[in-house]
Amino acid sequence: MSEFLEKAASELNTKLSAADFDGTAKFDVAGEGAIMMDSAGARVGDEDADVTLSADAETFQAIFDGEMNPTSAFMTGKLTVDGDMGMAMKLAAVLA
Repeated sequence: MSEFLEKAASELNTKLSAADFDGTAKFDVAGEGAIMMDSAGARVGDEDADVTLSADAETFQAIFDGEMNPTSAFMTGKLTVDGDMGMAMKLAAVLA
């Protein structure tokens, strides 16, 4: 299992602890795998989700670290979104 995915899931759990996220989201990390996120927390996995965000590891790391705004990443084509755009906006608020 990818060390990046484990670290990213841990970082997401920290952000989720202070948020109210009631959907399911998948972070599809190119060349690494996927992270699932729901009301129970974040974990490495690949399941169906309300929204799937896809990017490379560097882009996700910059978003998780607060160095890149998720909306900016989407607008510049570094991040793609498939599924419920409303859920993606809720998720952007959690990651901010």
